[in-house]
Amino acid sequence: MNDSKAPDEPSGRDLTSTIHLSALRSVPKPRPLEEIYSQLSTEEREIVSQVPKNSAMLIVIAGPNKGARFLINSDETSIGRDPRSEISLDDVTVSRVHAKIVRGQDGSFKVVDLGSLNGSYVNAHQVQESALAIGDEIQIGKFRLTFFKGRAN
Repeated sequence: MNDSKAPDEPSGRDLTSTIHLSALRSVPKPRPLEEIYSQLSTEEREIVSQVPKNSAMLIVIAGPNKGARFLINSDETSIGRDPRSEISLDDVTVSRVHAKIVRGQDGSFKVVDLGSLNGSYVNAHQVQESALAIGDEIQIGKFRLTFFKGRAN
């Protein structure tokens, strides 16, 4: 028997590489508001139309907890797996303290990632902080929530 290396065996070089799957996410085209509202049920459209001034709402339009609604009516709204979060999303893809929605004095809203393991996304782009507009899709773990502001804002 011959103990020498086979001719096709690598020469000790590491041939592995890392692929970051987040870079492969498809980036959706901006959707017209009519299309976003058409995905809501009649009841959800009525509820969204009643959101008070200086408040907002997140609605799960697709994915786990479809139909869940979360009213945002304070200066900071916490999002996380911790049951004490104002928006509690119970799944291992969500950090205990994942993100927060911050209301500005001018009535604007933004999402801020709080160092979560899987990141926070707005319209399929990973963000540390991002202003929010009606129809923006926020992804926290496997949850996809659509943002709506009160009509009087």
